[in-house]
Amino acid sequence: MKNVNQISIGRFHHFHLARQMEKRGLLEFIWTGYPLFKLRDEVGIPHSRIKSYPWVHSINMANKRFGLIRSKRINRKIEWLACELIDKYVASEITSSTVLIALSSMGLHAGIKTQQLGGYYICDRGSSHIRFQNELLIEEYARWGFSFEGINPQVIKKEELEYEVADKITVPSEFAKKSFMRMGVSEAKISKIIYGANFDRFFKIADPPKNCFRVFWVGELSIRKGFMYLYEAFQMLKHPRKELLVVGAVTPEIKKLLASKSTANITFLHKVANKDLALLYSTSHVFVLPSIEEGMAMVQGEALACGCPVIATTNTGSEDLFKNGVEGYIIPIRSPNSIKECLQQLVDNHLLQSQMSEAATQRVKQINGWDRYGEEFSKLIASIN
Repeated sequence: MKNVNQISIGRFHHFHLARQMEKRGLLEFIWTGYPLFKLRDEVGIPHSRIKSYPWVHSINMANKRFGLIRSKRINRKIEWLACELIDKYVASEITSSTVLIALSSMGLHAGIKTQQLGGYYICDRGSSHIRFQNELLIEEYARWGFSFEGINPQVIKKEELEYEVADKITVPSEFAKKSFMRMGVSEAKISKIIYGANFDRFFKIADPPKNCFRVFWVGELSIRKGFMYLYEAFQMLKHPRKELLVVGAVTPEIKKLLASKSTANITFLHKVANKDLALLYSTSHVFVLPSIEEGMAMVQGEALACGCPVIATTNTGSEDLFKNGVEGYIIPIRSPNSIKECLQQLVDNHLLQSQMSEAATQRVKQINGWDRYGEEFSKLIASIN
């Protein structure tokens, strides 16, 4: 079996994958845009196997944190260059046959070079097909009265070339897989490999309060994540002591939509350290994820591991993680009424919430952390060698 090289501009799920590849003696290098000093807490991967090309991505990271550049056009250019240049850099560094696993939009040049050297190129896409995603988001922004400029056309063009060139395309959910097939990609080219979760950090450590009903949200408050559908459902929910606990940055669109609305009983925590989320999951009665589009939101596995039932749309990878009516509820997108009905059932039936919580903790034992993810990826690599 050939050695594995990975490209991922950020961490995402790729450092979990790199640990799995290292555990199996397959990892040669993981190439990243993160500066090395930001990766000191990564364990299970020898530092000698982490290669950093941080020159452009560091600017992008600093800009997102401090808002240094206000021009959307310039920011799009920086994001494009960060992915394009690390791709070209890795292409110049690869000199022997390998299996390249590159996050989409950053593997075209290195993937072609890999194939020329007798190796294999796997395009790893964490979301739905990029053109499907773009069309869905343009439609969703319009529903709320906003104009969405769309994904950078350069990125769309490059990703579709990657889909064509790659030996295999990996996606994390059935929803993502179907989006590729809908866009004309052969099912034979697509491999679904479901993400794991960090169960060393996420497990049930407390119980929800008995004097209120707590709904929990983690993630960016955005049009894509469907926050306003949860807001509408929460307003309809009947409970004298309801509480919506929100963790995540608020986008300008959501700020504008909330400006004229009541936020009573909603607590905005903005940013919470990842290590502190287990307590919040554990002490919430339900976690809600009404996203319009995601490949597979890993927060769902985190919530389940903490015994927190999940309400999520079909477009989040939920169907690959849990069963509707057992560990939570799987609902259509754009349906605040469905969210409200599920919440009301949990409010009105305390035993149901307890049963779902117990089922959630049992379900995560089958997910098996990240080991199953690593095993499935290893099988895919073996199958194409």
